[in-house]
Amino acid sequence: MLKRHNASVELLPHDVVELILERLPVDSLLRFKSVSKKWKSTTDSGRFQQGQFLRRRQSRGPDVLCLPLSDDEDTDATRFAFGSSKASTVWFPVSRKLFCYGSCDGLLCLCSLYEQSASVVVNPATRWHRSFPLSNVQHLIIEKYNKSEVAYPLPRLGFGKDKVTGTYKPVYLYNSFEFKLDNVTTCEVFDFRTNAWRYVVPSSPHRILGHYEPVYLDGSLYYLTKEETEVLPFSFPAETSFEVKLLSLDLHTETFQVICKAPFVQPHSSDLYSITMCILDDRLCVSEKNWPNQDIWSFDGANKTWTVMCSIDLTESVSLFEERSFARSSIAQPSIAFVDKNKLLLRGNDYFHTLFIYDLHTKSFDLLFKPTKPVGPVYYFESLFHV
Repeated sequence: MLKRHNASVELLPHDVVELILERLPVDSLLRFKSVSKKWKSTTDSGRFQQGQFLRRRQSRGPDVLCLPLSDDEDTDATRFAFGSSKASTVWFPVSRKLFCYGSCDGLLCLCSLYEQSASVVVNPATRWHRSFPLSNVQHLIIEKYNKSEVAYPLPRLGFGKDKVTGTYKPVYLYNSFEFKLDNVTTCEVFDFRTNAWRYVVPSSPHRILGHYEPVYLDGSLYYLTKEETEVLPFSFPAETSFEVKLLSLDLHTETFQVICKAPFVQPHSSDLYSITMCILDDRLCVSEKNWPNQDIWSFDGANKTWTVMCSIDLTESVSLFEERSFARSSIAQPSIAFVDKNKLLLRGNDYFHTLFIYDLHTKSFDLLFKPTKPVGPVYYFESLFHV
């Protein structure tokens, strides 16, 4: 039977076979590598992998991976579908004490906050993974942690791709004064070719809001930066007002640029978590929470302007949380992805990171997944890529 199947396949022109293969999910492609050397050579080629990835993105919504945030073996093993997407709880063949900081082309970048565990780039669909050494700032954080220092920053890892060379780059950008270093900021980039970290000089001339996770879009990493403007009168304790601006790092030229001023409410020290950055429908977005509403701003890169994509009334979401204070707090509910165009997947700011869907048409909420143990949800599109 297998011989008959192989013979019929060989009758098809190979370009037709490629078009058929491009429409298959990754797990099927991994099995079909054993059909013939030609099929294996095809699926291993960068051209095919790029075409397969683009076709999958066009044909369905993103998937969501729920990564356990603890070593508890009893964390829910869950898999379910919503619209054209699916969500699942996953464990990787690496340390469970690694945290994920976003995805790029179906690859996830995981790193440890307080331990000497090597950082890892992993492809959840193929189970491929590659470890790489700690950055200099990670060593500084571990040193402070081991000394039981109470207050110290935790820079967020950025991960993206140089569009010109196709090279993937983990990046740490952090304010130098927080680690008693020179210059305004320090930027470290990992080079997979040399398997070493290096400094980007010059780094950003503007301090960043370091508790926001950078987001990747179209060859650049984006950060929020601030410039102090004045001390607010009649405020006690004294508060400083500042302007929030959008900062980009081009991953090919490794240069920084302040793009524009952000039009949303300028946060003060008490409500820095009222805004979060995200990528929705291939657009750079910022969610701004001002109870009972949460506005989602979309950035137009061509005109360098911001517009409100949608406004969410959060009062209907209160019943989804056991601790009602989570819904009413100033912390924004991070947006994860659009599902079937008119539904928005949101992550709760509660301890377990409850997932729920907001329907833009009916303006209603539906509970999607309430884990019994804390998880870190991240959206991604499966691929065959590796570093």
